[in-house]
Amino acid sequence: MKKKRVLSGIQPSGNLHIGNYFGMMKPMIDLQVENELFCFLPNYHALTSQTDGEVLRKNTVEAAADFLSLGMDPEKSVFWVQSDVPEVTELTWVLNNVTSVGMLERATSYKDKVSQGLPAHHGLFSYPVLMTADILLFGTEVVPVGKDQKQHLEMARDIAIKFNTIYGETFVVPEALIAEETGLIPGTDGQKMSKSYGNTLEIFCEKNDLAEKVMGIVTDNTPPDEPKETENNTLFMIYSLFLEESERNSLKERFQTPGLKYVDVKKELVDVIWDFFAAYREKRNGLYADDTTVVKILKEGADKARDAAEPYLKMVRERTGILYWDS
Repeated sequence: MKKKRVLSGIQPSGNLHIGNYFGMMKPMIDLQVENELFCFLPNYHALTSQTDGEVLRKNTVEAAADFLSLGMDPEKSVFWVQSDVPEVTELTWVLNNVTSVGMLERATSYKDKVSQGLPAHHGLFSYPVLMTADILLFGTEVVPVGKDQKQHLEMARDIAIKFNTIYGETFVVPEALIAEETGLIPGTDGQKMSKSYGNTLEIFCEKNDLAEKVMGIVTDNTPPDEPKETENNTLFMIYSLFLEESERNSLKERFQTPGLKYVDVKKELVDVIWDFFAAYREKRNGLYADDTTVVKILKEGADKARDAAEPYLKMVRERTGILYWDS
C-alpha cells in the first residue's frame, strides 16, 4: 500500500510546551511509521511576530533539537527549516495571484492576532498563502492541524482548487487530520495553551519551574468534600493528556468522589509530567545538545525537501508561463 504524504510544522517561537507536543508534535511523530512524513520549522512564519534575528536563530536550532529529542527520526522523515527551501517563497508569490483579498479578510486567526496587539502588516495578513505554499509544494495529502488552524487548511484547499481550475491539475488538494481529544490543549488559565497568553507548561524546564506553573492551574471553588466536575475542568483536562483511557476513567472517578483536593492532584501532576518526559530530557541533554549535529540533520532534510518540491514548482512555472532556464 502506498504511504500517504503527511506534512505539518511548528513555529520556532520559544520553548516548546505540552500543547505543542500533544497538539501537533506527538501526532506527527506517531505518523512516521506508516506514512511519508514531511515536518518543518516555519521560521518565515515566525517573522510575523519575532523581530529579533538572534532570538529567532537560537529558537530555530533549539526547537529542532527538542523535536529530535522527542522522537522525530530523520531516517524515517524529512525534517528541515522552512527558509532552507526558498522555492516556497516563489510559490507563495504565484499563489498570491489566485487568492482573493476577501478570503484573507475572513481569516479569524488574523483578526484574533491583531486584537491581541500584533501589528496588522501584510505578512500577518497573507500568512495563509505562505502556509498554503508550504503544503502544496510537496504534494501533501494529509495535514494534521489543531482546531484553530482548520480554517487555514480550508483556505489551502480552496487555493489549490482555484489554481488547478485556472491552470490545469497541478496540486494535490490536502485533507485535514484533527485529533478531537487533543485538538485544543488548555493552558494553566483555561484558555488555549499559547506562549502569547503566558499560560504554558514547558517540556524541557527545571522541575521547580514546572511545579510553580502546575500549582497555578486555575480550578473552581468546589469544596474538598463535594464531587468535582470534569467537563471543562482545566486540571482534569491537562492531567488526562498523560493517561491511557482506563487511567483517565479512574481519574474521573476520583474527581467525582468527595474528598479529592485539587492541591494534591496538582502535586501528582508535577511528577507525572516530569517522569513522562524523563527519557526525552536525557536525549536532549546528550545527543542533541550539540548544535552541529542538529544543523547537519536540518541541512540534509532541506536537500530532500527541495528534491520533493522540484517537480511541483516545474509544473507551476510551465503552466503559468514563467520563464526559467536550467543552469
